[in-house]
Amino acid sequence: MLALTLTADLTGVTNLQPLDTAEEPYFYTFKVQCTSCRETHPNWVSISRCESTEISGSKGEANFVWRCKACKRESTASIKDAPKTYTHTSPPTRQTIIEFDCRGLEFTDFQANGEWMAKGLETPTKFTAIDLGEGEWYDFDEKSGEEVSVKDVKWEVRRA
Repeated sequence: MLALTLTADLTGVTNLQPLDTAEEPYFYTFKVQCTSCRETHPNWVSISRCESTEISGSKGEANFVWRCKACKRESTASIKDAPKTYTHTSPPTRQTIIEFDCRGLEFTDFQANGEWMAKGLETPTKFTAIDLGEGEWYDFDEKSGEEVSVKDVKWEVRRA
């Protein structure tokens, strides 16, 4: 099991999470490495919890099926549950966003492509279309009259 974790400095917002629904699935984008021969795929790959692929020679399915070009081994990854929210803490703490059951592969680096959402820390304001691709995001909460932000974004893929 691998977990994607996030550490970020949230100001004025909480419950940060990817916009990940059946209607609008989030595609988690990673670098992938074969655990047999340690070859790293040259391109970024994406995995969605809303898509499944059949596993060769098996009745099972996985969210991501990959055959290593170097050793020809087929590997799989499945997303266990819906993503968890990242809640406001002071100081910022590392929190798990989503977990993967990986067989024969490891995700090494994460790229935050896609939309995220959050809510106001002390107001009912909902923030959507949050882009964390640059590692930070700023907006204004009109209900509180304060600037809100997500800064110092650090992603880590670790053993769960």
